[in-house]
Amino acid sequence: MASSTVENYVKRIFLAQQTTADGLVPVGQLATIMNVVPGTATSMVKALSDSGLAEYAPRTGVRLTRGGEQLALHVLRRHRLLELFLVKALGLDWSEVHTEAEELEHAVSDRVLERIDDFLGHPSVDPHGDPIPSARGKMAEPSAVSLADCEVKKRLRVSRVADQQPAFLQLMERSGLIPGALVRVENRDEVAGAVVVVPGGDDPVVLGFSAARKVFVE
Repeated sequence: MASSTVENYVKRIFLAQQTTADGLVPVGQLATIMNVVPGTATSMVKALSDSGLAEYAPRTGVRLTRGGEQLALHVLRRHRLLELFLVKALGLDWSEVHTEAEELEHAVSDRVLERIDDFLGHPSVDPHGDPIPSARGKMAEPSAVSLADCEVKKRLRVSRVADQQPAFLQLMERSGLIPGALVRVENRDEVAGAVVVVPGGDDPVVLGFSAARKVFVE
């Protein structure tokens, strides 16, 4: 059984791989993500490589093997099901469940996790709209586009908010930009780097491109 440290590393590597063209994650970037010094990250990456969970190329980066990806998907399944359970069953706010799930994901058994999955009705996404991997280690590829790239003046639905920081999630909730909400991009100013969004019948909201790229619609 993998340690919580190993699980954390493979999960973060997997998520970082989704943003790279070749699937290689620089060790310096991984160290920043894990909030450790580069030497610590390098030692852990070498250990993952020795155990067959990752492939490590010095001065190039690290990528997970098939076994490493399967472990990462298993951890993500636990994490995202727990987030949804904490919101739906215990009434916690969606902006605070990420940290709680980070702790619980290493302790919950597969038996309890499947009971949670049954209780929730076998959901496909977590409270933030992130896809939940199946018990067989399959995960749907998100097909939505961000508010920075979507069509203008078309009615769309928010499907995912890709930032787990509590302050950002609270801002999106105050702005009416939560999964399931109907929105319309009224204007996109490339020079100013801003998007004017009209959520439902509420007043317009102005987002910078950096924030708009974290809100996905379909």
